[in-house]
Amino acid sequence: MNTLKNKVALVTGASSGIGRATAKLFAQEGARVIVAARRKKELDLLAEEISREGGEAKTLAGDVTQESYAKALVDFSIQEYGGLDIAFNNAGTLGACCSAPDITFESWNHTISTNLSAAFWGAKYQLPVMKPGSSIIFTSSFVGYTIGMPEKADYAASKAGLIGLTKALASEYGSSGIRLNALLPGGTDTPMSEKFGSSPEVIDFVKSMHALKRTASPEEIAKSALYLASDLSSFTTGTAMLVDGGVSICKT
Repeated sequence: MNTLKNKVALVTGASSGIGRATAKLFAQEGARVIVAARRKKELDLLAEEISREGGEAKTLAGDVTQESYAKALVDFSIQEYGGLDIAFNNAGTLGACCSAPDITFESWNHTISTNLSAAFWGAKYQLPVMKPGSSIIFTSSFVGYTIGMPEKADYAASKAGLIGLTKALASEYGSSGIRLNALLPGGTDTPMSEKFGSSPEVIDFVKSMHALKRTASPEEIAKSALYLASDLSSFTTGTAMLVDGGVSICKT
């Protein structure tokens, strides 16, 4: 398939997990991809892998919490490929993972900067160069939306904020033909999820929270990102799209 033929796509947090899987899928579907993250070595390896598989990708490493990097990524996409059609603002952090009184000022700011502010900086520079039919996706979470979890105050606040940002920008740019949506994955087998817990007991507990009694692979979440990025979702904007294996509705 060539769902994204002739499209230029930017993916942040592309060095591992959902971002990496999505960058590969976008390239397989015909997009020319800009892959972004802090770790240049991992980005270069990803671009080489995409190239071996017949796709095309360019890398630009940097820190998504810096506004200057958001601008640099858009400038780079124009320089290398002449524009930008899709932005998957996916980079994120799990946060402090501790009780609210123990979250430090620095830790709170880091989580909000990485998960929420970085997405805003991205959109700030992406939107002005996008044409009708373009798509911006933010990676939010069911945490802070359908479910509250202990020791996740900073993470929940940042991810819930992304949904508000999605709705505001979708209403602002709908008349321009630009769509904005939030993707809300459930438990997914990524390096970041291992920080939540990697023991067999914790893994089994997390799986049991989902109606499907398992967690997702990054490739499964990438397919939903592809839907939101492509014309398959041409009448979808301003949504908080749950791709959570039923964790939001499961009580057993």
